[in-house]
Amino acid sequence: MATIDLNSDLGENTPDRQVADDAAMLEIVTSANVAVAFHAGDPVGIRDTLTKAREHGVTVGAHPGYRDYANFGRIAVDIDDATLQADVEYQLGALQALAKSVGTPVKYVKPHGALYNTIAKDARQAKVVAAAVRAIDPNLVFLGLAGGVSVEIAERAGLTVAREAFADRAYEADGSLMSRTKEGSVLHEAELVAERMLRLVNERIITAADGTEVHLAADSICVHGDSAGAIQMAAAVREVFTGQGVDLAAFAK
Repeated sequence: MATIDLNSDLGENTPDRQVADDAAMLEIVTSANVAVAFHAGDPVGIRDTLTKAREHGVTVGAHPGYRDYANFGRIAVDIDDATLQADVEYQLGALQALAKSVGTPVKYVKPHGALYNTIAKDARQAKVVAAAVRAIDPNLVFLGLAGGVSVEIAERAGLTVAREAFADRAYEADGSLMSRTKEGSVLHEAELVAERMLRLVNERIITAADGTEVHLAADSICVHGDSAGAIQMAAAVREVFTGQGVDLAAFAK
């Protein structure tokens, strides 16, 4: 029987910017990538999400991004190594402290947004992020884009790695995510998304926007918490998996 993790980016709400229904999503997913306030979220909201994750038995991971709250961390940043490493280390340490305060451990790291996409191709920044993770806790699992450079570099750095695919994002023929600036880059149809993910799990294939069949091996599937229809998509994915005998379990123990 196939086994897969279902994750979502959470902890990104603030009083003036509500982007996701964390409580509802935590009833569906097996892992939560929790923001650390650089791109989104605030300490009170983050701690609340961590508490709810503990209550639902959802595994917690850190979701560090560029220091770019205005753009939700989705704009690439030209940043020097020392600053990037310190920023990532700071975010990991902050989430570990908040998680400890509510009695749940941080098990993995998934970079956010533009940082995630940059290190999938940029070896320099990928090495810095891997070094930051090792410096804070070498036992943290690194979650990165299936087929991306970041996973290879993290593995060479001695980290345990997991590979991710995206339920609600369109792919290019080379296995990269389609830029959010392009029309059709974010998917919203729950039934279509669920069917795509079932094929990914069973055949390790996802169809790119141009029709190319891309081969991907993934340990975890993401539904972004801030996508329109996120709860419906995540629920549809979970339902089709359970109906087809696919076991849902966190990749990081």
